[in-house]
Amino acid sequence: MLNARIVVLLVLAVAASLSAIAREGMTISPLEDALATPGVKAGLAAIDASRDDSARLLVEIGGIESPSGQEQQRAEAVARHMQDIGLSDVTVTDIWNVVGRIPGRSGQSVVFVSTLDDLATVAEHQRSASQPLRVVGDKVLGPGSNTSLTTVALMSAASALLESGLQPEHDIVFAAAAQEETGLGGMRALYRQHRQQAIAFVDVLGEGEVLAYGGIGIHWWKVTAYGSPGHTLHGGLPNVNQAIGRAVDRILMLSPPLDSNGDLARLNIAVIESGRVFNHKPASGWFSLDIRGLTEEIIGRLEAGVQRELAAIESELDVRFELEAITNTPPGQIPGARESALVRNAQAISAYLGSEPTLSNSGSSNMNIAVAGGTPAIQIGGERGGRRGFADEWASLDVLQRTARHVFLASVTLGQAIDG
Repeated sequence: MLNARIVVLLVLAVAASLSAIAREGMTISPLEDALATPGVKAGLAAIDASRDDSARLLVEIGGIESPSGQEQQRAEAVARHMQDIGLSDVTVTDIWNVVGRIPGRSGQSVVFVSTLDDLATVAEHQRSASQPLRVVGDKVLGPGSNTSLTTVALMSAASALLESGLQPEHDIVFAAAAQEETGLGGMRALYRQHRQQAIAFVDVLGEGEVLAYGGIGIHWWKVTAYGSPGHTLHGGLPNVNQAIGRAVDRILMLSPPLDSNGDLARLNIAVIESGRVFNHKPASGWFSLDIRGLTEEIIGRLEAGVQRELAAIESELDVRFELEAITNTPPGQIPGARESALVRNAQAISAYLGSEPTLSNSGSSNMNIAVAGGTPAIQIGGERGGRRGFADEWASLDVLQRTARHVFLASVTLGQAIDG
């Protein structure tokens, strides 16, 4: 009797899972079944065998300066490698996205996205480095190595899928997106291009120690104060620095509002800049404002509080404030995403690779654009190495390999690839 009850419960669980997948409009090949196929075994073996090639490619790709908006050289190098491994329809767009695909049969697609650009500080460190990127043991050392790990992992997985002989039902699109660090411009363009055909976007930031299925919104503002300049001998007031100091204090004292789920909005002021010499009060000065929340509504409430404080200070002092929007990363939450087949599949892959992933509904990356647009998306993340953005930046080859395996297995299961 006990065994019969267990069988019934298992059948009900499978039925519930299939029902949930059907509601999502997404069918995913079970990971256990995929792992048993010769093609998947061959693909995983190909990734293992290409470790040294991937290390050399990371040295090449990561060694190219690629600050946001200046990705052309790195984009062209990535495109050449995509063509060399046999991806179809390889293109470099006018924004310097690089896109290639493995054709499927359904007319739909699964889009894997890596980050092509680096922080501006990385390019500065590359120019001043005493030696180029290099492989030392199980690491690639040098500025430019850390973020480029994601693009190399994508290409390792793509090459393995091509070598495996597996035939996907859906197009598998591999894209290295530009301008991730400065407003997600590359992802915005990529999403416009693929949103009609895509059943899911997978934002690759690591091996899958962290899985994000929702996005936190981020609004960056530059707040500038304007007032009368003058020499110290002509009097100290009005002074824009008094206004800036008062504004910073009051804004940081604002009580963050709660949204309907009890989640707080957050804000931070990190940069303050004003004046050049000791004996002149400046005509202007500015400070940064970083506001974050899971919904536009809660971000708007906090921004309204900031506006009220600035208006009050303008009435108290002979100064004027001006706000300039620097970047706007949209929030996005898709109902049921936490329990979706997309997330469960990523959890299963992470577990297979040895991780117990942390789940988050507050990702902040290329994924946000897709989720905000209503398309299922997931960010697979984790530590890629260390010291990102510093002169002694490095990337882990072990993480690169596990990231490539995760992307390969996700492409097989999400793309419903079968032995040809």
